[in-house]
Amino acid sequence: MISRRTLLAATTAAALSAGAGLAQDDPVKVGFIYVGPIGDFGWSYEHDQGRLAIEEHFGDQVETTYLESVPEGPDAERAIRQLAQAGHDLIFTTSFGYMNPTLKVAEQFPDVKFEHATGFKRLDNVSTYSGRFYEGRTVLGHIAGHMTETNTIGYIASFPIPEVVRGINSAYLAAKEVNPDVEFKIVWVNTWFDPGKEADAANALIEQGADVIMQHTDSPAAMTIAEEKGIYAFGQASDMMEFGPNARLSSIIDNWAPYYIDRTQAVIDGTWESKDTWDGIGPGMTEIGEFSDKIPAEVQASAQEIADKIAAGEMHSFTGPVNKQDGSAWLAEGETADDGTLLGMNFYVEGISGELPQ
Repeated sequence: MISRRTLLAATTAAALSAGAGLAQDDPVKVGFIYVGPIGDFGWSYEHDQGRLAIEEHFGDQVETTYLESVPEGPDAERAIRQLAQAGHDLIFTTSFGYMNPTLKVAEQFPDVKFEHATGFKRLDNVSTYSGRFYEGRTVLGHIAGHMTETNTIGYIASFPIPEVVRGINSAYLAAKEVNPDVEFKIVWVNTWFDPGKEADAANALIEQGADVIMQHTDSPAAMTIAEEKGIYAFGQASDMMEFGPNARLSSIIDNWAPYYIDRTQAVIDGTWESKDTWDGIGPGMTEIGEFSDKIPAEVQASAQEIADKIAAGEMHSFTGPVNKQDGSAWLAEGETADDGTLLGMNFYVEGISGELPQ
């Protein structure tokens, strides 16, 4: 595994030798900043699969670099600046907490193109992109609602940001649709990647009666615990089958490769422009992993039908009637949530117990 220290040294050295700029026929340099190790087999792993896809697609036309396990905060700004100073033409920063550091460095390097995953702030040289993970959680919530025998689903949540809250709400609504008695137990761990905390959360949820675990954190720790305890879980960001061959029911898989190739091609062609991309099951940025044979055939069929309808635009994860947790009306019968509301979602829907951290 390449360490962050080694790569920072390498990129600094590259900066010293890069001079004022790259020759026209030099390879395009593409850099990545990861919040976890590429060996997390979840979020950062899948982004790195996208980086490798760039190398395979473009060959000698590109050079790629990555820095892993970069904390959100001051370290992120230093790491992003290191890549910009080292002559990278395109830099992907792949965690929500990198948003402001990305903007700050982008203002200092107007000729460098930046792409920030899951953020919402843009500049002329900063694009944003994300997957509609909540669509996938609708499918998994449907399965979870069918598969739980205790009617208790455990959910390991990272940070109380709209992306995570959307996932909880969409999964709960789908589970409730097929199992009116279902209850969600939610543990907030305030980290994206901490296998120890994630494992502790999984154990705590099992002690509270959960027999199905969902997660919005990056490691397979919860899957490992589910396998050990003989309950069910879902892969997060990647398939995670190897960590829970008996526990894993299905997965949400983030497929970044087509987007990364497209955006690198735009830099090569000189057509890159700042934009926002938010793609889901339909375009393939959010994928549903293979269904376990432990899921009854009729449930597999209904889950696939949901995925197909979402992909075709015939179904929306948030369709009324839906009330907010306090009982106040949100979506009327047949009404669907607009993207602006989803992007700022800071409330639980009715039926979820507990207080959303602010």
